[in-house]
Amino acid sequence: MDYGFLRGACASPALSVADCDGNVQIMADLVRKAQKQHVQLLVFPELSITGYTCGDLFLQKTLYDGAIRALERLCTLTRHTDVLFCVGLPVIAKDQRYNAAAFIQKGKVLALVAKTYIPTYSEFYERRWFTPADRSLMPQTVTLSEQLTDIPFGTDLLLSAQNNPLVTVAAEICEDLWVPLAPSTQACLNGATVIANLSASNEVVGKAAYRSLLVSAHSAKTVSAYLYADAGHDESTTDMVFAGHNIIAANGSIKAQSKLFAPSSELTIADIDLEALSQDRLKTETFADCTKNNRSSFRTIAFTLAPSPFEKAGQKLMCSVSKQPFVPHAEEERRERCLSVIELQAEGLAKRLRHIHCTSAVIGLSGGLDSTLALLVTARAFDKCGIDRKQICAVTMPCFGTTGRTYKNACSLASHTGATLKEIDIKEAVLQHFKDIGHDKDIHDVTYENCQARKRTQVLMDIANSTNGIVIGTGDLSELALGWCTYNGDHMSMYGVNASIPKTLVRHLVAWFSDDAREQKNTQLSETLKDILATPVSPELLPPSQGDISQKTEELVGPYELHDFFLYYVLRFGFSPRKILFLAQQAFDKTEYSRETILKWLSAFYRRFFAQQFKRSCMPDGAKVGTVNLSPRGDWRMPSDASCALWKTELDALSKEHN
Repeated sequence: MDYGFLRGACASPALSVADCDGNVQIMADLVRKAQKQHVQLLVFPELSITGYTCGDLFLQKTLYDGAIRALERLCTLTRHTDVLFCVGLPVIAKDQRYNAAAFIQKGKVLALVAKTYIPTYSEFYERRWFTPADRSLMPQTVTLSEQLTDIPFGTDLLLSAQNNPLVTVAAEICEDLWVPLAPSTQACLNGATVIANLSASNEVVGKAAYRSLLVSAHSAKTVSAYLYADAGHDESTTDMVFAGHNIIAANGSIKAQSKLFAPSSELTIADIDLEALSQDRLKTETFADCTKNNRSSFRTIAFTLAPSPFEKAGQKLMCSVSKQPFVPHAEEERRERCLSVIELQAEGLAKRLRHIHCTSAVIGLSGGLDSTLALLVTARAFDKCGIDRKQICAVTMPCFGTTGRTYKNACSLASHTGATLKEIDIKEAVLQHFKDIGHDKDIHDVTYENCQARKRTQVLMDIANSTNGIVIGTGDLSELALGWCTYNGDHMSMYGVNASIPKTLVRHLVAWFSDDAREQKNTQLSETLKDILATPVSPELLPPSQGDISQKTEELVGPYELHDFFLYYVLRFGFSPRKILFLAQQAFDKTEYSRETILKWLSAFYRRFFAQQFKRSCMPDGAKVGTVNLSPRGDWRMPSDASCALWKTELDALSKEHN
């Protein structure tokens, strides 16, 4: 089982310029090292057999013949390895000398790809030694020696793994990436999913950051994996210094990159999720449009991909899997993300207020996280619209499950945000409703809970009518996914500011507001928010136990950090339960959640997700802030009565397997 991952690597070996025999010995050692680390694709730098900086020595027959003999020797030295790897060398065909990349596996040269764009500026005057590749003028095969015959040659070659449909590899060389229309773009539109770039890019101040941006952006445009292998510091000579800046990117994200001037024996390795790339290509209509309009003739060479590192249970990914995919790990990035999300929420609501000429809003304030965030965002939207915050009616509605802690925090929050607090005790109204419908108040079932939730919504709606305002929804994305809301109760509002915010992110947004309040010298608000963050998540619909919250949501539906993890991979990539279980085991330590615990809550997630779609089919408007959203108007269109049978079958099979 490969779970859709390819293990790729880049190397910057300690080469000696023009010492072909010595160079291939070093590269063979690195290939064997890569094999031990279960690498399936390894990329070496441009002209790595000869060295890139040979200059006019490229015109010498002795160097060329030495390079071909070294290629033969490299094949011999690696004939017992499964790694597909590519090296650079000069190739002469039809009286033209090309800068080429050779793909090698199990001692055989599978293909030779020529460099298309040859620089002619400053230190890179390659046109003096090499001819730009032109498909119409090049032979389709070349024979380099008695041992190396009839090798596919050109710029139209794709290496397709016959044992893995996700893996199709193409190559380009250094400058090919830096031009407006890179050859790899055409290759990707014709099926390539992985691009190997054999490069020799010298180092100057600021170039590394630009190079990283270029590789990352190109992998995003082509929705591909991109492995960029750079010449190491041993190539440094005369006026140029090389730093061995290796980069592995996938769809706009840097998966691994080496430090400048890192030791030459190091491999830059990453596990690349090709299934995620495939899913993104399938969902990106414009990629398909480009594919249809830019089809060209490519030759395909079949090869057998080396065994996956994950065929044995317990193998770990080379890259980390975030426990909270909705939340950036780095503190500075997280703060920036929080501010961006808050601004999106506030601007969305501000637009609605302006459009309907509304100057009043009503929020049910429970003292919990979601209603806290809704109030803070609404206050920010009112500021944007120039409306007095006193026009925000924050309604606290104590009932059977309300605790002193949440009540106190709700009152404090309203006071320190400048909203108008209104308290309406709904106990008697709910008890009267129990009598009206014939429900026993001592039976604490779903009717007992939902009567309270619907009564609160009725109160909010009627206050909004009386103040010419709108009800601001407080429910978040995680609750919508699980259906953890009362239909036509807290499920309903006139604008849901939290509708695309997962619970794990809600915490960080409230924490951002706490930090901001402290910076603004609003100490009391900051302290109130800290206490709200420390309060267990609860709908508070059941009576307290000795004054404390008795109904803790995560004890009933499962940990939100797990559910948010599942939600991200179900919606963002459409992964199977098996793949999500694998990723969760990579992200969470066994001491946090065992395989059985993860599988238990994953099964619960799917069961609730399918059963509760009817609530999402009629959810209110709310600002979309990320790529994962459940709005039925564009982001998630699912029939309310779809069967979960296929997913349940896979989950049942997983539960019978041993870890």
